[in-house]
Amino acid sequence: MLIEQVLELALKRADGAQVTHYRTESTPVSFENDRLKTIKVSHTSGVSLRVILNGREGTSNTNDLSDIEGLVDRAVETARYGSPAHYTFPPHAEAQDVKLYDHNVSALTREEMVQMGQQVLDAVKSYNPELLVDVGVWKSESELAFLNSAGARFTAQGTHFSISASVQRVREQDVMYVWYHRAWRAKTIEPQSIIDAVLARLRLAERDARVPSGYMPVLFTPNASYVLLTSLTMGVNGKNVLKGDSPLAGKLGQKLFDEALSVTDNGLIDYADGSSQYDGEGVPVRITPIVQNGVLTSFLYDLDTAGKAGTQTTGNGPGCRPHNTIVSTGDTPYEELIRSIDSGLLVDTVMGFGQSNIMQGDFSVNVSLGYCIERGEVVGRVKNVMLTGNSYEALKEVKLSSEGEWVGGSVFAPYILVPSLSVTSK
Repeated sequence: MLIEQVLELALKRADGAQVTHYRTESTPVSFENDRLKTIKVSHTSGVSLRVILNGREGTSNTNDLSDIEGLVDRAVETARYGSPAHYTFPPHAEAQDVKLYDHNVSALTREEMVQMGQQVLDAVKSYNPELLVDVGVWKSESELAFLNSAGARFTAQGTHFSISASVQRVREQDVMYVWYHRAWRAKTIEPQSIIDAVLARLRLAERDARVPSGYMPVLFTPNASYVLLTSLTMGVNGKNVLKGDSPLAGKLGQKLFDEALSVTDNGLIDYADGSSQYDGEGVPVRITPIVQNGVLTSFLYDLDTAGKAGTQTTGNGPGCRPHNTIVSTGDTPYEELIRSIDSGLLVDTVMGFGQSNIMQGDFSVNVSLGYCIERGEVVGRVKNVMLTGNSYEALKEVKLSSEGEWVGGSVFAPYILVPSLSVTSK
Protein backbone atom coordinates (compact mmCIF):
# COMPACT_ATOMS: atom_id res chain seq x y z
CA MET A 1 0.00 0.00 0.00
CA LEU A 2 1.02 3.58 -0.60
CA ILE A 3 1.05 4.52 3.08
CA GLU A 4 3.40 1.63 3.84
CA GLN A 5 5.80 2.74 1.09
CA VAL A 6 5.80 6.31 2.40
CA LEU A 7 6.31 5.17 5.99
CA GLU A 8 9.18 2.87 5.05
CA LEU A 9 10.92 5.64 3.14
CA ALA A 10 10.33 8.19 5.91
CA LEU A 11 11.74 5.93 8.64
CA LYS A 12 15.03 5.70 6.79
CA ARG A 13 15.55 9.38 7.58
CA ALA A 14 13.33 10.16 10.60
CA ASP A 15 12.86 8.77 14.10
CA GLY A 16 9.09 8.42 13.74
CA ALA A 17 6.41 9.10 11.16
CA GLN A 18 2.68 9.27 10.50
CA VAL A 19 1.13 8.90 7.03
CA THR A 20 -2.41 9.66 5.88
CA HIS A 21 -3.72 8.89 2.38
CA TYR A 22 -7.11 10.37 1.50
CA ARG A 23 -9.45 10.32 -1.50
CA THR A 24 -12.68 12.28 -1.92
CA GLU A 25 -15.29 12.48 -4.65
CA SER A 26 -17.69 15.40 -4.36
CA THR A 27 -20.84 16.14 -6.34
CA PRO A 28 -22.27 19.63 -5.84
CA VAL A 29 -25.48 20.76 -7.53
CA SER A 30 -26.25 24.47 -7.27
CA PHE A 31 -29.10 26.75 -8.23
CA GLU A 32 -28.44 30.50 -8.29
CA ASN A 33 -31.01 33.25 -8.79
CA ASP A 34 -33.76 30.71 -9.49
CA ARG A 35 -31.81 28.76 -12.12
CA LEU A 36 -29.75 25.60 -12.19
CA LYS A 37 -26.16 26.78 -12.44
CA THR A 38 -23.72 23.90 -11.92
CA ILE A 39 -23.61 20.12 -11.79
CA LYS A 40 -20.15 18.69 -11.48
CA VAL A 41 -18.07 15.94 -9.98
CA SER A 42 -14.68 16.70 -8.45
CA HIS A 43 -11.99 14.33 -7.23
CA THR A 44 -9.29 15.10 -4.72
CA SER A 45 -6.60 12.84 -3.35
CA GLY A 46 -3.39 13.32 -1.48
CA VAL A 47 -0.91 12.14 1.08
CA SER A 48 0.13 13.93 4.26
CA LEU A 49 3.23 13.07 6.24
CA ARG A 50 4.29 14.05 9.73
CA VAL A 51 7.75 13.11 11.01
CA ILE A 52 9.75 13.50 14.19
CA LEU A 53 13.49 13.99 13.73
CA ASN A 54 15.83 14.72 16.62
CA GLY A 55 12.87 15.73 18.74
CA ARG A 56 11.46 18.16 16.21
CA GLU A 57 8.34 17.94 14.08
CA GLY A 58 8.08 18.30 10.30
CA THR A 59 5.11 18.01 7.98
CA SER A 60 4.47 17.84 4.26
CA ASN A 61 1.53 17.27 1.91
CA THR A 62 1.20 16.44 -1.77
CA ASN A 63 -1.49 15.77 -4.33
CA ASP A 64 1.08 14.13 -6.60
CA LEU A 65 1.00 10.49 -5.53
CA SER A 66 4.10 9.75 -7.60
CA ASP A 67 6.16 12.29 -5.64
CA ILE A 68 6.80 10.15 -2.56
CA GLU A 69 10.49 11.01 -2.30
CA GLY A 70 9.76 14.71 -2.57
CA LEU A 71 7.10 14.37 0.13
CA VAL A 72 9.63 12.80 2.50
CA ASP A 73 12.34 15.32 1.57
CA ARG A 74 10.10 18.25 2.46
CA ALA A 75 8.92 16.73 5.74
CA VAL A 76 12.48 15.97 6.85
CA GLU A 77 13.67 19.43 5.84
CA THR A 78 10.91 21.17 7.81
CA ALA A 79 11.74 19.00 10.82
CA ARG A 80 15.28 20.34 10.89
CA TYR A 81 13.87 23.76 11.76
CA GLY A 82 10.52 22.65 13.15
CA SER A 83 8.95 23.08 16.54
CA PRO A 84 9.90 20.67 19.33
CA ALA A 85 7.62 17.62 19.42
CA HIS A 86 6.11 17.15 22.87
CA TYR A 87 4.70 13.73 22.07
CA THR A 88 5.42 10.34 20.59
CA PHE A 89 3.25 8.65 18.03
CA PRO A 90 0.60 6.51 19.73
CA PRO A 91 0.37 2.72 19.35
CA HIS A 92 -2.72 1.08 17.95
CA ALA A 93 -5.81 1.14 20.19
CA GLU A 94 -9.27 -0.23 19.52
CA ALA A 95 -11.93 2.38 18.81
CA GLN A 96 -15.68 2.36 19.26
CA ASP A 97 -17.66 1.54 16.14
CA VAL A 98 -19.57 4.48 14.68
CA LYS A 99 -21.54 4.61 11.44
CA LEU A 100 -19.98 6.99 8.93
CA TYR A 101 -21.05 5.60 5.56
CA ASP A 102 -24.51 5.41 4.00
CA HIS A 103 -24.83 3.61 0.67
CA ASN A 104 -27.95 5.67 -0.04
CA VAL A 105 -25.75 8.75 -0.36
CA SER A 106 -23.42 6.89 -2.69
CA ALA A 107 -26.36 5.69 -4.82
CA LEU A 108 -27.89 9.16 -5.12
CA THR A 109 -27.78 10.26 -8.76
CA ARG A 110 -27.17 13.76 -10.06
CA GLU A 111 -30.66 13.71 -11.57
CA GLU A 112 -32.15 13.01 -8.15
CA MET A 113 -30.09 15.79 -6.61
CA VAL A 114 -31.34 18.21 -9.26
CA GLN A 115 -34.91 17.15 -8.49
CA MET A 116 -34.35 17.82 -4.78
CA GLY A 117 -32.98 21.27 -5.47
CA GLN A 118 -35.80 22.04 -7.89
CA GLN A 119 -38.34 20.93 -5.30
CA VAL A 120 -37.00 23.43 -2.77
CA LEU A 121 -36.76 26.18 -5.39
CA ASP A 122 -40.30 25.63 -6.70
CA ALA A 123 -41.84 25.56 -3.23
CA VAL A 124 -40.22 28.82 -2.17
CA LYS A 125 -41.08 30.53 -5.46
CA SER A 126 -44.67 29.32 -5.12
CA TYR A 127 -44.85 31.05 -1.77
CA ASN A 128 -43.61 34.32 -3.30
CA PRO A 129 -42.49 34.58 -6.95
CA GLU A 130 -40.56 37.78 -6.20
CA LEU A 131 -38.06 35.96 -4.00
CA LEU A 132 -34.58 35.22 -5.34
CA VAL A 133 -33.59 31.70 -4.38
CA ASP A 134 -30.25 29.86 -4.25
CA VAL A 135 -30.23 26.15 -3.45
CA GLY A 136 -27.34 23.75 -2.97
CA VAL A 137 -27.48 19.96 -2.84
CA TRP A 138 -24.14 18.31 -2.14
CA LYS A 139 -22.85 14.81 -1.60
CA SER A 140 -19.41 13.32 -1.17
CA GLU A 141 -17.71 10.00 -0.55
CA SER A 142 -14.33 9.70 1.10
CA GLU A 143 -11.74 7.06 1.89
CA LEU A 144 -8.88 7.42 4.32
CA ALA A 145 -5.96 5.20 5.29
CA PHE A 146 -3.73 5.97 8.29
CA LEU A 147 -0.49 4.40 9.51
CA ASN A 148 2.20 5.46 11.97
CA SER A 149 5.53 4.08 13.09
CA ALA A 150 4.15 2.96 16.48
CA GLY A 151 1.72 0.54 14.86
CA ALA A 152 -1.47 2.62 14.86
CA ARG A 153 -3.42 1.82 11.74
CA PHE A 154 -6.97 2.32 10.50
CA THR A 155 -9.02 2.84 7.38
CA ALA A 156 -12.31 4.71 7.12
CA GLN A 157 -15.02 5.28 4.56
CA GLY A 158 -17.47 8.10 4.90
CA THR A 159 -20.26 9.90 3.14
CA HIS A 160 -21.63 13.42 3.52
CA PHE A 161 -24.92 14.87 2.33
CA SER A 162 -26.32 18.39 2.66
CA ILE A 163 -29.06 20.68 1.41
CA SER A 164 -29.00 24.45 1.80
CA ALA A 165 -31.27 27.28 0.74
CA SER A 166 -30.60 31.02 0.65
CA VAL A 167 -33.52 33.34 -0.03
CA GLN A 168 -33.37 37.07 -0.74
CA ARG A 169 -36.30 39.47 -0.66
CA VAL A 170 -35.88 43.06 -1.87
CA ARG A 171 -38.46 45.72 -1.08
CA GLU A 172 -37.21 49.17 -2.05
CA GLN A 173 -34.23 49.78 0.28
CA ASP A 174 -34.98 46.78 2.46
CA VAL A 175 -33.09 43.55 1.73
CA MET A 176 -33.91 40.47 3.76
CA TYR A 177 -31.98 37.20 3.75
CA VAL A 178 -33.14 33.82 4.99
CA TRP A 179 -30.57 31.04 5.08
CA TYR A 180 -30.96 27.44 6.17
CA HIS A 181 -28.51 24.56 5.90
CA ARG A 182 -28.47 20.99 7.14
CA ALA A 183 -25.78 18.32 6.72
CA TRP A 184 -25.48 14.68 7.74
CA ARG A 185 -23.48 11.61 6.79
CA ALA A 186 -26.65 9.70 5.87
CA LYS A 187 -29.35 10.54 3.35
CA THR A 188 -31.96 11.45 5.93
CA ILE A 189 -32.37 15.15 5.10
CA GLU A 190 -35.55 15.65 3.10
CA PRO A 191 -36.12 18.68 0.85
CA GLN A 192 -39.45 19.26 2.59
CA SER A 193 -37.70 19.89 5.91
CA ILE A 194 -35.67 22.66 4.27
CA ILE A 195 -38.83 24.07 2.67
CA ASP A 196 -40.71 24.05 5.97
CA ALA A 197 -37.89 25.81 7.81
CA VAL A 198 -37.48 28.52 5.16
CA LEU A 199 -41.21 29.18 4.79
CA ALA A 200 -41.68 29.37 8.55
CA ARG A 201 -39.07 32.13 8.68
CA LEU A 202 -40.60 33.93 5.70
CA ARG A 203 -44.08 33.88 7.22
CA LEU A 204 -42.82 35.43 10.44
CA ALA A 205 -41.11 38.14 8.36
CA GLU A 206 -44.18 39.21 6.37
CA ARG A 207 -44.86 42.02 8.81
CA ASP A 208 -42.32 44.58 10.01
CA ALA A 209 -42.01 45.41 13.67
CA ARG A 210 -39.80 47.51 15.93
CA VAL A 211 -38.12 46.81 19.22
CA PRO A 212 -37.08 49.62 21.54
CA SER A 213 -33.45 50.17 22.45
CA GLY A 214 -32.41 48.92 25.85
CA TYR A 215 -31.90 45.72 27.80
CA MET A 216 -34.42 42.98 27.09
CA PRO A 217 -34.84 39.19 26.87
CA VAL A 218 -33.24 37.70 23.75
CA LEU A 219 -34.15 34.22 22.51
CA PHE A 220 -31.58 32.59 20.22
CA THR A 221 -32.78 29.93 17.80
CA PRO A 222 -30.57 26.84 17.41
CA ASN A 223 -29.44 28.46 14.16
CA ALA A 224 -28.13 31.44 16.13
CA SER A 225 -26.64 29.44 19.00
CA TYR A 226 -23.15 30.00 17.58
CA VAL A 227 -23.28 33.57 18.88
CA LEU A 228 -23.17 32.14 22.41
CA LEU A 229 -21.25 28.91 21.82
CA THR A 230 -18.32 29.91 19.61
CA SER A 231 -16.39 31.63 22.39
CA LEU A 232 -16.91 28.62 24.63
CA THR A 233 -15.57 26.14 22.07
CA MET A 234 -12.61 28.43 21.39
CA GLY A 235 -12.08 28.85 25.10
CA VAL A 236 -11.79 25.11 25.78
CA ASN A 237 -9.38 24.61 22.88
CA GLY A 238 -6.20 23.36 24.54
CA LYS A 239 -3.97 25.50 22.33
CA ASN A 240 -5.73 28.69 23.45
CA VAL A 241 -5.65 27.54 27.07
CA LEU A 242 -1.94 26.76 26.91
CA LYS A 243 -1.08 30.12 25.33
CA GLY A 244 -3.08 31.93 27.99
CA ASP A 245 -5.43 33.44 25.41
CA SER A 246 -8.50 31.67 26.78
CA PRO A 247 -10.34 33.39 29.64
CA LEU A 248 -11.18 29.87 30.87
CA ALA A 249 -7.56 28.98 31.62
CA GLY A 250 -7.10 27.87 35.21
CA LYS A 251 -10.83 27.56 35.85
CA LEU A 252 -11.45 23.82 35.56
CA GLY A 253 -13.84 22.64 38.24
CA GLN A 254 -15.42 26.06 38.71
CA LYS A 255 -19.12 26.80 38.24
CA LEU A 256 -19.02 29.42 35.50
CA PHE A 257 -22.41 29.04 33.83
CA ASP A 258 -26.08 28.41 34.56
CA GLU A 259 -26.56 24.99 36.11
CA ALA A 260 -29.04 24.20 33.31
CA LEU A 261 -26.16 24.26 30.82
CA SER A 262 -24.25 21.11 29.90
CA VAL A 263 -22.06 20.90 26.80
CA THR A 264 -20.41 17.74 25.50
CA ASP A 265 -18.03 16.94 22.68
CA ASN A 266 -19.35 13.68 21.25
CA GLY A 267 -17.69 12.36 18.11
CA LEU A 268 -19.36 8.95 18.38
CA ILE A 269 -22.87 9.79 17.15
CA ASP A 270 -23.83 7.70 14.14
CA TYR A 271 -23.82 9.73 10.91
CA ALA A 272 -23.22 13.10 12.60
CA ASP A 273 -21.03 15.28 10.42
CA GLY A 274 -18.13 15.51 12.86
CA SER A 275 -18.10 11.87 13.95
CA SER A 276 -15.25 9.43 13.38
CA GLN A 277 -13.67 6.41 15.03
CA TYR A 278 -10.20 7.96 15.23
CA ASP A 279 -8.97 11.52 15.19
CA GLY A 280 -6.37 12.72 12.69
CA GLU A 281 -3.53 11.46 14.89
CA GLY A 282 -4.72 7.87 15.21
CA VAL A 283 -6.21 8.33 18.69
CA PRO A 284 -9.66 6.79 19.35
CA VAL A 285 -12.41 9.40 19.47
CA ARG A 286 -14.26 9.64 22.77
CA ILE A 287 -17.02 11.54 24.53
CA THR A 288 -15.70 14.51 26.52
CA PRO A 289 -17.97 16.48 28.87
CA ILE A 290 -16.95 20.14 28.58
CA VAL A 291 -19.51 21.73 30.90
CA GLN A 292 -21.64 19.76 33.35
CA ASN A 293 -24.49 21.59 35.08
CA GLY A 294 -22.62 24.86 34.67
CA VAL A 295 -19.26 23.54 35.87
CA LEU A 296 -16.28 23.67 33.49
CA THR A 297 -14.99 20.08 33.44
CA SER A 298 -12.61 19.60 30.49
CA PHE A 299 -10.42 21.19 27.87
CA LEU A 300 -9.82 19.60 24.48
CA TYR A 301 -6.31 18.44 23.56
CA ASP A 302 -4.37 16.94 20.69
CA LEU A 303 -1.11 15.02 21.15
CA ASP A 304 1.34 17.92 21.05
CA THR A 305 -0.74 20.34 23.11
CA ALA A 306 -1.41 17.66 25.72
CA GLY A 307 2.31 16.98 25.90
CA LYS A 308 3.05 20.64 26.49
CA ALA A 309 0.34 20.85 29.13
CA GLY A 310 1.44 17.67 30.89
CA THR A 311 -1.87 15.91 30.33
CA GLN A 312 -3.43 13.35 27.97
CA THR A 313 -4.94 13.92 24.54
CA THR A 314 -8.73 13.90 24.43
CA GLY A 315 -8.76 12.58 20.87
CA ASN A 316 -9.25 16.02 19.31
CA GLY A 317 -6.21 16.14 17.10
CA PRO A 318 -4.85 17.84 15.30
CA GLY A 319 -6.06 21.27 16.36
CA CYS A 320 -7.94 20.64 19.65
CA ARG A 321 -11.30 21.33 18.01
CA PRO A 322 -14.57 19.58 18.98
CA HIS A 323 -16.04 16.83 16.82
CA ASN A 324 -19.76 17.35 17.54
CA THR A 325 -20.85 19.97 20.06
CA ILE A 326 -23.95 18.82 21.96
CA VAL A 327 -25.82 21.28 24.17
CA SER A 328 -28.28 19.90 26.68
CA THR A 329 -31.97 20.66 26.26
CA GLY A 330 -34.09 22.10 29.06
CA ASP A 331 -37.58 21.56 30.43
CA THR A 332 -39.48 24.41 28.79
CA PRO A 333 -41.08 24.08 25.32
CA TYR A 334 -40.15 26.75 22.78
CA GLU A 335 -43.70 28.13 22.62
CA GLU A 336 -43.73 28.54 26.39
CA LEU A 337 -40.45 30.47 26.25
CA ILE A 338 -42.03 32.81 23.69
CA ARG A 339 -45.13 33.26 25.88
CA SER A 340 -42.92 34.16 28.85
CA ILE A 341 -41.51 37.22 27.05
CA ASP A 342 -43.47 40.44 27.36
CA SER A 343 -41.11 42.45 25.15
CA GLY A 344 -38.04 40.96 23.55
CA LEU A 345 -36.13 39.76 20.52
CA LEU A 346 -35.94 36.43 18.67
CA VAL A 347 -32.62 36.06 16.79
CA ASP A 348 -31.99 33.60 13.94
CA THR A 349 -28.89 34.98 12.13
CA VAL A 350 -26.46 37.86 12.65
CA MET A 351 -23.87 39.78 10.63
CA GLY A 352 -20.48 41.00 11.78
CA PHE A 353 -19.78 38.25 14.27
CA GLY A 354 -16.30 37.72 12.83
CA GLN A 355 -15.32 41.27 13.80
CA SER A 356 -16.16 40.67 17.46
CA ASN A 357 -13.60 39.86 20.16
CA ILE A 358 -14.74 36.25 20.06
CA MET A 359 -12.01 34.79 22.25
CA GLN A 360 -13.02 36.97 25.17
CA GLY A 361 -16.71 36.33 24.53
CA ASP A 362 -17.58 39.85 23.38
CA PHE A 363 -19.98 40.33 20.48
CA SER A 364 -21.45 43.39 18.83
CA VAL A 365 -23.43 42.26 15.83
CA ASN A 366 -26.17 43.36 13.48
CA VAL A 367 -29.25 41.16 13.53
CA SER A 368 -29.61 39.83 10.00
CA LEU A 369 -32.82 37.93 10.64
CA GLY A 370 -34.66 38.58 13.85
CA TYR A 371 -38.18 39.11 15.13
CA CYS A 372 -39.94 41.26 17.70
CA ILE A 373 -41.73 39.50 20.55
CA GLU A 374 -44.61 41.38 22.19
CA ARG A 375 -46.85 40.05 24.93
CA GLY A 376 -45.82 36.46 24.29
CA GLU A 377 -46.15 36.48 20.50
CA VAL A 378 -43.78 36.90 17.55
CA VAL A 379 -45.26 39.93 15.79
CA GLY A 380 -42.88 40.68 12.92
CA ARG A 381 -39.39 41.08 11.53
CA VAL A 382 -37.05 43.73 12.90
CA LYS A 383 -34.62 45.85 10.88
CA ASN A 384 -31.55 47.90 11.79
CA VAL A 385 -31.07 46.23 15.14
CA MET A 386 -27.73 45.68 16.87
CA LEU A 387 -27.11 43.14 19.63
CA THR A 388 -24.27 43.59 22.12
CA GLY A 389 -23.05 41.42 24.96
CA ASN A 390 -20.60 38.87 26.26
CA SER A 391 -21.34 35.20 25.74
CA TYR A 392 -19.58 34.06 28.91
CA GLU A 393 -21.67 36.47 30.97
CA ALA A 394 -24.85 35.60 29.05
CA LEU A 395 -24.44 31.88 29.70
CA LYS A 396 -24.45 32.50 33.46
CA GLU A 397 -28.23 32.80 33.34
CA VAL A 398 -30.16 31.04 30.60
CA LYS A 399 -33.31 29.04 29.97
CA LEU A 400 -33.13 26.20 27.47
CA SER A 401 -35.98 24.84 25.38
CA SER A 402 -37.02 21.21 25.57
CA GLU A 403 -36.63 21.00 21.79
CA GLY A 404 -33.28 20.97 20.00
CA GLU A 405 -32.04 20.93 16.42
CA TRP A 406 -28.90 19.96 14.56
CA VAL A 407 -27.23 23.05 13.12
CA GLY A 408 -25.27 22.03 10.06
CA GLY A 409 -24.37 18.50 11.03
CA SER A 410 -22.02 18.90 13.98
CA VAL A 411 -23.80 21.13 16.52
CA PHE A 412 -26.96 20.20 18.41
CA ALA A 413 -28.55 23.03 20.35
CA PRO A 414 -31.86 24.10 21.88
CA TYR A 415 -33.41 27.56 21.82
CA ILE A 416 -31.46 29.59 24.36
CA LEU A 417 -33.17 32.43 26.26
CA VAL A 418 -30.94 35.08 27.82
CA PRO A 419 -33.04 37.24 30.19
CA SER A 420 -31.22 40.51 29.49
CA LEU A 421 -28.99 41.69 26.63
CA SER A 422 -28.33 45.12 25.17
CA VAL A 423 -30.37 45.84 22.02
CA THR A 424 -29.95 48.99 19.94
CA SER A 425 -32.67 49.84 17.43
CA LYS A 426 -32.13 52.58 14.86
